[in-house]
Amino acid sequence: MNISDFSFKARSEKETVAFGEKLAAYLEPGDVLCLKGDLGVGKTTFVKGLIRALQGEDTLFLGSPTYTLIQEYRFKKLYVYHFDFYRLKSTDEIWGIGWEEYCSGDGICVIEWADLFPEIIPENAVWLEFSARGEAKLRKG
Repeated sequence: MNISDFSFKARSEKETVAFGEKLAAYLEPGDVLCLKGDLGVGKTTFVKGLIRALQGEDTLFLGSPTYTLIQEYRFKKLYVYHFDFYRLKSTDEIWGIGWEEYCSGDGICVIEWADLFPEIIPENAVWLEFSARGEAKLRKG
């Protein structure tokens, strides 16, 4: 199955986590996953499921990197870089943390609020749009 064939409708937080767990199986180093949607629609909850699946257990506390900009996770031979662009004012802040290096291919980049700075997002990124109705739709590029 191609990642852009996914769509999803969640009726609960548990189902949103399960969607993240399912999608994790299709991600590879170098993938960039852009999360779009209003506050409280399940972006961080989705990432929790993704991280849980990659980690193989549920002992990791996961919060949104809203105040830290990025959280890094290392699993066996894979890194996950979880970004949150919500509080950023310019792309200079993103370039200042070494954006190019994070997107270099040794890990998976997951970006909440990626739509605030679409000009820096790689062309091959996968976009996941969340809605208040509990729906999520994926598209490539």
